[in-house]
Amino acid sequence: MTAPRIIRPDVRSVIQQPLTVGESPVWDEETGTLWFVDILAPALVRLSASGKIDRFDMPAAIGALGLCRDHRIVVALQTGVHLFDPVSGDFELVSDPVGRHINCRLNDGKVGPDGHFWIGSFSEAKPQTDEAALYRVGADGRTRTVATGLTSSNGLAWSPDGRRMYHSDSRQCFLQAFDFDPDTGDLGDGRRLRSFTEDEGRPDGATTDRDGFYWSAGVSAGRLNRISPEGEIVEIYILPVPAPTMPCFGGPDLRTLFVTSLSTDRSGRFEAGTVIAFDVDAEGLPPFRFGDHPIAMTANRWKDNGGER
Repeated sequence: MTAPRIIRPDVRSVIQQPLTVGESPVWDEETGTLWFVDILAPALVRLSASGKIDRFDMPAAIGALGLCRDHRIVVALQTGVHLFDPVSGDFELVSDPVGRHINCRLNDGKVGPDGHFWIGSFSEAKPQTDEAALYRVGADGRTRTVATGLTSSNGLAWSPDGRRMYHSDSRQCFLQAFDFDPDTGDLGDGRRLRSFTEDEGRPDGATTDRDGFYWSAGVSAGRLNRISPEGEIVEIYILPVPAPTMPCFGGPDLRTLFVTSLSTDRSGRFEAGTVIAFDVDAEGLPPFRFGDHPIAMTANRWKDNGGER
C-alpha cells in the first residue's frame, strides 16, 4: 500500500462571520452561489459571487440542504424535510421521517441521482444510541427508510456515473458503499470500505470528484481525506481549521473546494466555525436537484463526464 500524499493547500477565508456548526455546503452552478447551513444558529446562508451574504433564520435546527429547479431550497429541519422559498420566506412540509418518538434529529443529506432527498439522522441521546437511520424522501412526500442501526448518519455522495452511493457513520467511524440504481433509487447490499481512527479523522460530510475519488472531512483531525474507490486514503489535506465538517466543489470550473467547519476548543483554544476555500487539481460535478427526473439527471451527468457510463 502506497503512503498517502500530504498536502498543505493555500487556503483562503470565505466568510468573516463565525458559525456554530457550519455544514452542508452546496454550489449552485447556475447562479455562482454557495449555500450552507449553521446547524444550531439555526440558519441557512447564501454567499453570492459578489461576496454578499444573505442569512435566513430557520425555525428549528437545520442539518442539510439541497437545490430545487424552481429555486426553492429543500431543507432538513428538526421538524422534518421542508421546501423553503428564499424570496417569500414560506415553508412547505414535505415529510417528517424521524417524528418525535425517538431522540434524533435530521443531519447530513443530499439530493441523489434519482431526484430524491437522501437524509440521515443523528442520535441526540446521552449517551448516543444506534436509533438513527437513513431515509429517502421524494418531492411527493413519499418516504422510505433505507438503513437503520446508525448513530450519526453522514458522508453521502455518489460516484460520477450514479451507480455507487457512499455513506458513513461519524460515531461508528466507518465508510460504506452501496450499488445504486439512479433510475429507481434502489440500493444493493452495503459493504464496508474502511474504518477510521480519531487521528485519521472521524468521517463527516463528503463529496466526490469527476475521477471517482471520495473526499471525506476528518472532523476529529483537522484534515480532508481523498479516498480511492477501493477505500484507500491517497491524499491528506492538512487544514487550518481543527474540525472540518464537509467539502463541496464549486467555482466556475468546479475546481475549488469549499469546506465548512464547526466551533471547537479541541486545539486548546476556542475556534469558531467558518468556511474556507482552496483550489485543487481535481474537478467536481454539479449537484443534483430535488424532484428532477432521474433519467434526465443521470443522462446529463454522463454527458458532462465525457459520455462514459
